[in-house]
Amino acid sequence: MELYVKGFTIALGGVPVTLFVSLIAVLIGIFLGLCLALMKMSKFTVLKMIATAYIEIVRGTPMLVQALIFAYGIPQLLQTNNIEFKWPHLIIPAIIVCGCNSGAYVAEIIRSGLQAVDKGQMEAARSLGMSHGLSMRLIIIPQALRIVLPAFANEFITLIKETCVLSYVGVREILRKGALWNAATFNTFPAYIGVALVYMLLTIPLSKLVGVVEKKMSTETKTVEKTTFKQRMFLKKEGVGVTW
Repeated sequence: MELYVKGFTIALGGVPVTLFVSLIAVLIGIFLGLCLALMKMSKFTVLKMIATAYIEIVRGTPMLVQALIFAYGIPQLLQTNNIEFKWPHLIIPAIIVCGCNSGAYVAEIIRSGLQAVDKGQMEAARSLGMSHGLSMRLIIIPQALRIVLPAFANEFITLIKETCVLSYVGVREILRKGALWNAATFNTFPAYIGVALVYMLLTIPLSKLVGVVEKKMSTETKTVEKTTFKQRMFLKKEGVGVTW
């Protein structure tokens, strides 16, 4: 039993790095994903092609391969061309890879959220004299972000688990901590059971929290729809024209 406790404790030491990388990567992913989603929905063919190519390439290749390219491939390529370059800390390419990878998936989440907003919202904003950009920034995007908020939380949970591939590029996150202890003591089963328990300790409570938030948002949406319906019936009864 002591070995399992030891394995759990050692794996627990990688939690700060895992959470730090995941949090920064999700923030990068949201910003990048929003840009890519807007580019993909743009009227300009060039922007559409760039966004589509990026999303397809990133989603079509394993994150482990991307991590190896960034951590070791890019420095080696630059050094081959007589450019002295070396990552000061391997956590830097780790954050870049996770952020860029997350951005491709978040782009599709945001795009679906933008398309879920009623088209009448844009028409109403434009009828008030707002430009397309201002309408998107003040009316459409805030509503879309509210719709996809649970999906963002799920992406964060997924990213926590996917950061385990960073152990292959030397980042001392949860899996790397367990793997190093296993290499030193040959306690394979206790080491990786400890790793699994730590990941479960992080992801299960977050999943439950996301479920609660989704349920609350669903209840609020139904309340708003019910209130709107009552308002429309009242206006109809009063003989007032309703166009929304």
